[in-house]
Amino acid sequence: MTVLVLAEGPADILKDPTLSAITAAGALGGDVHVLVAGEGALAAATAAAHVAGVAKVLVADDAAYSHGLAENFAPLLFELMASYDALVAPATTRGKNILPRVAALLDVQQISEVIAINGPDCFDRPIYAGSAIATVQSKDAKKVITVRATAFAKAAANGGSASVEAVPGEGESGMSMFGSREIAAAERPELITAKIVVSGGRALRSEEQFQLLMYPLADRLGAAIGASRAAVDAGYAPNDCQVGQSGKIVAPDVYIAIGISGAIQHLAGMKDAKTIVAINNDEDAPIFQVADIGLVGDVFEVVPEMTRKLG
Repeated sequence: MTVLVLAEGPADILKDPTLSAITAAGALGGDVHVLVAGEGALAAATAAAHVAGVAKVLVADDAAYSHGLAENFAPLLFELMASYDALVAPATTRGKNILPRVAALLDVQQISEVIAINGPDCFDRPIYAGSAIATVQSKDAKKVITVRATAFAKAAANGGSASVEAVPGEGESGMSMFGSREIAAAERPELITAKIVVSGGRALRSEEQFQLLMYPLADRLGAAIGASRAAVDAGYAPNDCQVGQSGKIVAPDVYIAIGISGAIQHLAGMKDAKTIVAINNDEDAPIFQVADIGLVGDVFEVVPEMTRKLG
């Protein structure tokens, strides 16, 4: 079996979810190749060539792939899949957007959000918002798989000596075009890869209160900021902070849930954290059922006190 891994963008950086996807691809057996696509992709391709377990790196250095447009990626991947048995990508916004189109072109069933690989055709994936794990077997000749990066260890960034090969791109499909992107500068760690996440819920009452309580605590801990869907929907935090089934899946060393009741959709996004700390004034809140450390109290008193004691 030969497996192709779609590297997470942007093209000039080899991001951590790609390293986790490489580990997952290796569990399928056989050679692992990595596709890096986008303008200026050689830097990330060179980094990918040094990753342990990678046999070959394919580079499509073309501006058509710089913005992750699925309509441009799908034809390229479809052509490349003639030489591969499986396609693997992290279950990020990018992977979830591109791979279903490739699966449709190949006329196969995509296997989504895989958390364990039991063999070349047998996989574990969460269902019912993570409250159950399904073991599924695919009889398709070619496998199209997205994997939860948090479920797989990152491949070692050094130790490999893969060859790097340029591949011709299909270019612009003409079906969509990139307009613009607004990128918010962030001084804190990226939410998906952060070791510590401080997450707030609707109990924080307003955007101002969210910032007053959460930001100083996160800065003291060197943590990323997260939020429940209720807090995001209420406008307390931006969409890219949302943790949960319809947001980001995180598995930090420490997850601090502040004023979050613990709806099953939120738990699906953070229950794999190594240590869960819950602060809530409702002692019957569901979040306490999964918490390693629970504190019943008023978040408007407890959190400022925590921040002060952290110095």
